[in-house]
Amino acid sequence: MLLRHSPLTTNDLRQCLRIATGATLGFAICKFFDLSYGVFFTVTPMLLLGLVPVMNAHAMRQLLASSVMAGIEVGILGGLFGTHPGMILPIVFILFLYRFAAMSRGSLFLFGANGVISLSIMLHFASYPSVDINNLIFNNFWATAASVIIAYAMTALWPDVEPRPPMASVAKASNRMRHEALLGASIATASFVVFQVFNLRDSMSAQATTLLLLFPMHWNGALGYARKRAIGTLLGVTFGLLGQGLLYDWSGQLIFVIPLLWIGLMLFSQVHVREASGSGVGFGAMTTLGILFGQYLTPNNDLVFSALYRVSSILVAIVATLLLCYLVHRLLNQFAATRFG
Repeated sequence: MLLRHSPLTTNDLRQCLRIATGATLGFAICKFFDLSYGVFFTVTPMLLLGLVPVMNAHAMRQLLASSVMAGIEVGILGGLFGTHPGMILPIVFILFLYRFAAMSRGSLFLFGANGVISLSIMLHFASYPSVDINNLIFNNFWATAASVIIAYAMTALWPDVEPRPPMASVAKASNRMRHEALLGASIATASFVVFQVFNLRDSMSAQATTLLLLFPMHWNGALGYARKRAIGTLLGVTFGLLGQGLLYDWSGQLIFVIPLLWIGLMLFSQVHVREASGSGVGFGAMTTLGILFGQYLTPNNDLVFSALYRVSSILVAIVATLLLCYLVHRLLNQFAATRFG
């Protein structure tokens, strides 16, 4: 079943309020101050509050460290090889590899997950001569810092009313961890290559999807998440189109956009919390909505074309990523040192 049938607990409801209000606040800050790369300000607090039920110092350190590391790496590689992506492929693979290795260990999952997404998107944009690399890096960092502040503020505003059970740690064999790290790094690097070769500058949703599919860290998990991601994308796009139809010529008025975004995020965050599976239908719908509103909704642009393009590009990305994931999975399973299980 897609969702559990039990009602939302008080803790669950408060987490939904934290996610919806935090992401909406990040969006409002970005639009109010006319900052570039609104997707960072909208999706990063969503990622933090969605994957970390209660904000804590360990999550803060991971998120800030991932942003700083990605900024340094993009600044060096983008400045030296920004217009020659083929020359940096071995380095990019290594950068993805150590992040997926951190994710596989579990305790540094957030550091690796946020780093993978930030690094991939920033490296891709940094390859375009018209992009100001420093502006890109600093917007990503300020969005991360703002997300940490927002997460702490939301936790103080809507704290849990009862202690949550600690997350159970999963013991993994070394061959499985090598399998997960190599699988993730290989596909993330292949994704970077494809988006560079085909000059897919306006396909951020599809690019993020190829990475989010890897978060389960294995073939069966990616296969299960693909269906959820597709459903979540359709839900997010449908809400975005309905919202655009409702707003019509008022899509540039923040006073109308902000409540609409909050309602959508509140609905989808309930799905996310009910799933209790990390990245699923609800998370896919939230991130899709966040990208649509954060990156593509401007006073001179509506969501219709962007939303329809998101659906087609994401479905193609899902199929291509699953095919490559299966092939790499089978290849790694041929060797005892990298066998999954």
